[in-house]
Formats: sequence, structure tokens, C-alpha cells
Amino acid sequence: MRIGLMVGPERRRYHTKIDRMIEAAQQAEDGGFASVWIPQIPDEFDAMTAAALIGSVTSTVEVGTAVVVAQTRHPIALCQQVLSAQLACEGRFALGLGPSHHWIVEDMLGLSYDRPAAQIRSYLDVLDQALSGPGSVRVDNEHFQINNPLDIADQAATPVLLAALGPVMLRLAGSRTDGTTLWLADERAIGEFIAPRINQAATDAGRPPPRIVAGVPVCLCAPGDVDTAKSRAERLLAEAEVSPNYQRLLDRGDAEGVSDIMAVGDEAAVLARLRSFADAGVTDLSVRVMPVGDGRDQLIASSQRTREFLASLTTEL
Repeated sequence: MRIGLMVGPERRRYHTKIDRMIEAAQQAEDGGFASVWIPQIPDEFDAMTAAALIGSVTSTVEVGTAVVVAQTRHPIALCQQVLSAQLACEGRFALGLGPSHHWIVEDMLGLSYDRPAAQIRSYLDVLDQALSGPGSVRVDNEHFQINNPLDIADQAATPVLLAALGPVMLRLAGSRTDGTTLWLADERAIGEFIAPRINQAATDAGRPPPRIVAGVPVCLCAPGDVDTAKSRAERLLAEAEVSPNYQRLLDRGDAEGVSDIMAVGDEAAVLARLRSFADAGVTDLSVRVMPVGDGRDQLIASSQRTREFLASLTTEL
């Protein structure tokens, strides 16, 4: 199981935003982490722009999005941005893509959320051609009629990871993409629901075993601080729990919320929890470091301790 870090979700202090994202990614690379993952938050920095910036100043770490909302971009416009980011990353960019949720697509953006899996299936028809190499993209399907030249990349094909939370999307992810990227999925949901379905779909399609990228909050702390860390995670990260998509996913497992998925406690507790994700079938971790402490200095020190411990596990796990 490869360990990666989420970077860039912190709000405010935008005059230093780019410098802080780049510094976090460079520290992850220097620490031996396999990847960095950039969340696409509705009111925040564009994830693919961040990926291009990060890719231009790193050399070994994979740079991925988690995840870009498909409905916000025409697929050709998305592919132009993906291929541009891939050039900046020198072949290390991974596209995390998904249909998002009705409260973002419909309520915020005023777009259709009708049959999201069908929308993604049509979207992939375009990506399959556009990301396979230079040439014309010709697609005529339920959602798109496209005849467009695209000749801006000579890098290797870009990995695509779908945000797949239900059976139909998992079959689509396994049969047509490189895997899935997850949030609010615990070990039981992954081991009993997600992994069997996506792996079987890949096998049936004759594709390699898919990647399963699990987003997991982590806090290294004293046992007496566990409850405080969990409360902070619920306060800062729980807004997605209101989505029916995530509620159905939570129902597949034992967790009731994000704090139940968190790897938290001393070194032994964190390691044991991360091992349980590996045992469930996770191939990649996207760690959201969740510090604990009073005041900025303590929070920074807590983050540093957690990152250093995770870096020590990159070969062990």
C-alpha cells in the first residue's frame, strides 16, 4: 500500500496559498511519500491548476486530483487541462474524476444531475480517445457530439480514477479506468463492497487490478488526546456526510462519520489502523493530516509529528 498526502485544502491566507502548496508537496517528495492528492473543494483553488504548479517543481512524486467534478467542464476542455497538467508533471499526473453530488451540481451550479453514471460513461468515451495520444477526437453518444483535433501531448497515457461509491460506478471504474478514489469509506465498506466489485469488473474486462485510493484522516497523538482529535475532525471534515451518496457508503460499513474512519492515537494505534485498510484491499492511502493542539504553533508541531511518522511507514506498508 502506497502512502500519499492530501495537500492544499486549507482555507484563507491566499497570498501565500501557492507557496504553501508547493512547500507541502516538496516536503512530501523529500519524505519519500508516493503521491500528493489535491481535493477539489467547491469554494477553493482549482485542483488541476495546483497539480500543474506542483508538478513543475517536483520530480518523483505522483500528483493527483481528488476529485475534479466532471459536469463543470466540457470533456474537451477538461482533456486540454489534463494534458497540460501532465506535461508540467512530466508523466506523473493522475486524474481523479467524479460526478460529485446533487447539492453541488444542481443546487450550487444549476446543472443536471440526472443519471450521473450515464453522464460519466459518455464522458469516458471522450477521455478514452483524447488521453490515448494526439489525434482527432470523434465521439457521438448520448451526451456529446464531438469532432475535435487534440494535439498537445506526447506523454504516457494519464491514469484516470473514478469517484465510485455505488455498484454501477464501481463496475464502470473497474471496467474502463485505472481504479477509484474514495472518501468516507471504512475497512468493511472497502473489503466487503468496494474491492470485490471493482476487482471483478476489471477482471471481466481483461484489465489490470485497479487502484483503490482511500482518503483517511490521520492524527498521531497521545491516547488522552484521541477524543479531542476526533471532535476536531468532525468539526472540520464532516460536511460531506450530508450527501446521500456518502450516507449510502457509510451504511455499507461500520463508521457513522469521518471520525470513525480516522487513524488516531499513538504509533501502534495508527499503524494498526492503516494496516487494516491495506488488509481490506486499499492500494493507496490519501492521508489528510489532522493535527491537534491549542494554537497555531501546537497545530503545526502536531502536523509535523504525524507526517514524520507516516514517512517512516512508507517502506513498511
